[in-house]
Amino acid sequence: MAIPFSDSTNNSGIVEQTRDIMRVDSNQWSTQKITNSCNNWLDKLTGYAIGADRMFQWDDTNHTKMPIGTTELTAGQSDYSFLQDEQGNAIVTLTRIDVKDSSGNWTKLKTIDESGIDVALDEYEKIDGIPKYYDKVADNVIRLYPASASTVAGGIKFYFQRTGSYFVATDTTKEPGVSPLLHRGFIIASAYDGAMTLGLDNFQILVVEQQKEESKMIDYFADRNEDVIKRMIPKVESNR
Repeated sequence: MAIPFSDSTNNSGIVEQTRDIMRVDSNQWSTQKITNSCNNWLDKLTGYAIGADRMFQWDDTNHTKMPIGTTELTAGQSDYSFLQDEQGNAIVTLTRIDVKDSSGNWTKLKTIDESGIDVALDEYEKIDGIPKYYDKVADNVIRLYPASASTVAGGIKFYFQRTGSYFVATDTTKEPGVSPLLHRGFIIASAYDGAMTLGLDNFQILVVEQQKEESKMIDYFADRNEDVIKRMIPKVESNR
């Protein structure tokens, strides 16, 4: 069942259910503290989602724009960083880079790692031209090989995964941007933090409940692509 952040009318939101489980009121565990707990849990969930399956490009459904951006391809520049999307969400990792040449043609770049380059890096693809490869120097920093010979407006298109759409304390109808099957985890995570902070008697019960929610999360993200047929490809070794 989908759960909104706050629903004081029906007492059914994350805020209200958190306090019910803790058996406290808003003076003991404020909405801002519940907000902080929910956002910490969202970060944890996002990390699981991104790391669990590279074939499934997870994104928080509350984001209103696709995780795709463009920036200028600058002549002679090799290094580019992509720290935030246009809405200010932190970019966690890059998943693909395309570049456009001066004629308007797009090319998908191949990934490469400096450990696989057998010559001095300063000598590798040193003549500027049309970029063919990119090395992911960090999660959101790349180096092009070769650097572009031309400056092209909007010449780099980058695809990425980012942080979730965070809650603020004034949210009401907003729901977590994940499957409703995982919404209860936000309640348990918030109640767990509150019980631990306040030293409540039901803390040990919430420890067990949090472990259950973590296991549910891991299982959910471990096998989401039911429409993808999984194949076992045998490794064939030559006898010659």
